[in-house]
Amino acid sequence: MTIAVVHRDIRRLVLGFVGILGLAFMGQGAFAAAPDMAVPEAATQADAGTDATETDAAAGANAAESAEGAYEYYGPDMIKGQPTSFEEDPWKSTQFQDQYTENGKYAMWMNNWILAPVIVFISAFVFILLLVVVVRYRRREGREPSRTTHNTLVEVIWTIVPVIILVIIAVPSITLLAKQYKTPPADAITIKATGYQWYWGYTYPDQGGFEVISNMLPPEEALSRGLPDQLAVDNRMVVPVGVPLRIQTYGADVIHSFAVPSLWFKLDAVPGRLNERLLTIEEPGIYYGQCSELCGARHAYMPIAIEAVPMERWRQWVASKGGSFGDDAETSEGVDVQVPASAAEGAPAAGEGLTAADDAGGAPSVPLDAAQADGTESTN
Repeated sequence: MTIAVVHRDIRRLVLGFVGILGLAFMGQGAFAAAPDMAVPEAATQADAGTDATETDAAAGANAAESAEGAYEYYGPDMIKGQPTSFEEDPWKSTQFQDQYTENGKYAMWMNNWILAPVIVFISAFVFILLLVVVVRYRRREGREPSRTTHNTLVEVIWTIVPVIILVIIAVPSITLLAKQYKTPPADAITIKATGYQWYWGYTYPDQGGFEVISNMLPPEEALSRGLPDQLAVDNRMVVPVGVPLRIQTYGADVIHSFAVPSLWFKLDAVPGRLNERLLTIEEPGIYYGQCSELCGARHAYMPIAIEAVPMERWRQWVASKGGSFGDDAETSEGVDVQVPASAAEGAPAAGEGLTAADDAGGAPSVPLDAAQADGTESTN
């Protein structure tokens, strides 16, 4: 093998490697933007004026609603956390959902600027090495490959370089794990999400202990309201925005999983065990999720819908449900607080009760109350 041939092969290898790296990083820069960890000053000032106007309007609306004793839920224009269809945006449909929590933004930054570049670099490097071997040592060339074994320098390099890469990945990974399992503060608002077969119940122990039962809306009703099919529910889990929430999960029958991708939140609901995690939602809106643990025949029909609202609006919702705030209010006896079918006296066990929908119709499971389960007519 002549020196000219060696130089030619090395030159081609270097140029090919640099070209692939350039394309990879250009694509990464175009499609994987870093999270906006800080709001620009100009945008902050503009948002401040907008927020002041919106706050005044919301205050007026809340005052009117309080006078009527009603609560108006957010409409489809406030949906922020939901999957993106391929028809709407082919590229975004393959990516993570937009994030609305501090942990979610940190995780997106880690994925876009650490994990993805490392994956692309290693894949390109291995691909180029394979390509060089295939081209240089094909039968037509008739070259004899090196028989060198136990090369100390090579062994040191391929041991130290992976260790360095793993350390680079480990630092943000451990940081993210620590952030995800940070203990909620003592003044965090507690909300217990109970998984039933097959629907969710949301209990507010700090506000009198009332429970709201959430079932998936039938497809035609969801679409008529402008809401996403198989994600919209009859009763959302309403929470205040910008304050720490202690989300507790529990399984009433089998293992469920409370998962909301746009909030970077996933926590199993296990029978006989109470799990909890800290959640702080940064923006008002509607965020959708689903049970992420195979829990039976209707596993696909128990979506999660969280409505994050300002504190005053949340207090109004709690009052409309008969809840209380310590010594400031008492539970209203006139409010119809929902009770899950499996918790009602005389009702069948969870997973065995009657439903208002036929299995063959593909509609969600809607639990019936105890009176209907017993065969008597309901007075509601």
